[in-house]
Amino acid sequence: MSSENKGKLKFAFYWAASCGGCEIAVLDINEKILEVVEHVDILFWPVAMDTKYSDVEAMDDESLDVCFFNGAIRTSENEHMAKLLRKKAKILVAFGSCAADGCIPGLANVSNREEIFDVAYVDNPSTDNPGKVTPKTKTRVSEGELTLPEFYDTVKTLDQVVDVDYYIPGCPPPTKLISQAIDAIVENKLPPKGSVLAPLKSVCDECPRERSEKKIKEIKRVYEVENVDPNVCLLEQGIICMGPATRGGCGAACLDANMPCTGCGGPTPNSFDQGAKMLSALASVLGVENEENMSEEEIRKLVDQVKDPLGTFYRYTLPRSLINRRVIKK
Repeated sequence: MSSENKGKLKFAFYWAASCGGCEIAVLDINEKILEVVEHVDILFWPVAMDTKYSDVEAMDDESLDVCFFNGAIRTSENEHMAKLLRKKAKILVAFGSCAADGCIPGLANVSNREEIFDVAYVDNPSTDNPGKVTPKTKTRVSEGELTLPEFYDTVKTLDQVVDVDYYIPGCPPPTKLISQAIDAIVENKLPPKGSVLAPLKSVCDECPRERSEKKIKEIKRVYEVENVDPNVCLLEQGIICMGPATRGGCGAACLDANMPCTGCGGPTPNSFDQGAKMLSALASVLGVENEENMSEEEIRKLVDQVKDPLGTFYRYTLPRSLINRRVIKK
């Protein structure tokens, strides 16, 4: 697949259910983009080019060498484009946390469409909607019929809808990982299918902070710690840091800024459920200095100090996790 043998590679980029940060991250490779365009033609990139879906539909199957697909699957449009681009691309890359793990959009899996629409369009102090009108897939107006994509109850990862070849984690992916992935594609040096294009280590392995066997007796949020020591493990200072359960590749950038890792790199290698891995890591540091066992009541009080367990342990990976979503009776 080298550009030397086949001319320029054909790339596509698509933005599904996400914030758009991954689109900006592509440009963060800065002057390297000049090297990329020497080897690559971008044929589809809705955020930057006026290419229509019909143009993609008219392409031959596997006429695209690579598609970088960012965003989770939230609507029928997202699913349609995932399946279409899977047909048109030889290689499909889940680009960023939303496509790879569900990310922030995936936290909506604690609700369903009805509850979400109620909060957004009906029971909202800033919304004047006496008719309680909510989005419909089809609406008849005097000019004709208007259509919208179907809004699904459940947010899914890209590989829960189509076959995915590679994953680049991060929210958004670190520039270094993007650059290395592009180099691997252009030089035809990609690892085996299914690989995560990031290091086989955790954020803790990239963090220079000192760690010991210190137990913690209190869990605090960052703003509750008056003087955060920049040289000591945040977890040992009572601040929940997702580093032990998160794949590295970011250079521990948040830790470098004296802020805890929130887990955007997804689960560590050989770990299916990031939240469960972090709960295990947290349990290992709960206790008292003299190694006496804590009572069940003491443990419960300590765990209750975690203000938002779901948003803390599954902020980026709920759709991929074992629990996946809340079961809601209809």
